[in-house]
Amino acid sequence: MRARRLGFCSVSRSHWRLRLHRQTRKPTAQEVAVIRNCAAQYTDNVDEGERQCVSCTKRPEAASTFGTADCYRVEWVIWDNLLNENFKNLMGSLDEQQNAKLKAMQHAWIAYRDTTCNFYMDEIQSTMAQPMGAACATRETARRVLPLRFFERL
Repeated sequence: MRARRLGFCSVSRSHWRLRLHRQTRKPTAQEVAVIRNCAAQYTDNVDEGERQCVSCTKRPEAASTFGTADCYRVEWVIWDNLLNENFKNLMGSLDEQQNAKLKAMQHAWIAYRDTTCNFYMDEIQSTMAQPMGAACATRETARRVLPLRFFERL
């Protein structure tokens, strides 16, 4: 399985990972601001942050499978950028020993995310596989952003 670098994450070229990079448009400044502001409000509550800030099912484009998948792909780009920012900021605030632990923790999370989201793709194998895989990647990434922000504040 070939891998490529995405920010600080190694991701393999299979299933949802490759498809996430094929969204039809880039996030707008307004979409970025909405998610950033929402994430800032829910740093201490991951579950509520996920419910309030991952919002593709509440949008008009969710009326189609393609629209839903595309929406999640766009949101994933925003969450992934936040994740990379938070990771870099946290790395800058830790000593060498804690940085090594943070990297190990992050690699374990990447393996968890990949395994979880690939399960959706492998199990569903229908037109719903793409939106479900994209939703999984977006949700898991959003859920990772919030604890990293929390650790950064300690």
